[in-house]
Amino acid sequence: MTFTSRPGTYGARQPGTAVRWLNKLTMRRILRKGGGKMLGGLDALVLTTLGKRSGEPRVSPVCWFPGDNGSRLIVASANGAPKNPAWYYNLAAHPDKAQITIDGRTVPVTAEQLHGEERARAWQKIADSSARFAAYQSKTDRELPVIRLTPRSA
Repeated sequence: MTFTSRPGTYGARQPGTAVRWLNKLTMRRILRKGGGKMLGGLDALVLTTLGKRSGEPRVSPVCWFPGDNGSRLIVASANGAPKNPAWYYNLAAHPDKAQITIDGRTVPVTAEQLHGEERARAWQKIADSSARFAAYQSKTDRELPVIRLTPRSA
């Protein structure tokens, strides 16, 4: 499947300086404790991607939800902003070069954007388990991308 997500025409503001600072603290906590929670109690991991243009490693704390067969689902929500977060475009450019750090382990993963019925089922599970994520969708007219991260052999 391909990464296809168009920007919206309206939405919430992109997270600013305060959120970037909070993200750094969250990443440190996840890495130090070997697992973590985001503000609001959602499960979190550290996603490492390669920059779309630079090829340099980029890290982001991301909430995750359980998927099938040991996979994890993440949402490119950007708080309901009209544009996707930068990590989405990095994953689109290098879907087989990502890794996650969770439970004190770094795991190489392959990223795949879900579409159609598969996305609808995954989104329903996510929205049912987190009112916060359901609210993000109502802030924008873009369809929030749901990404499946599947562990791959190193």
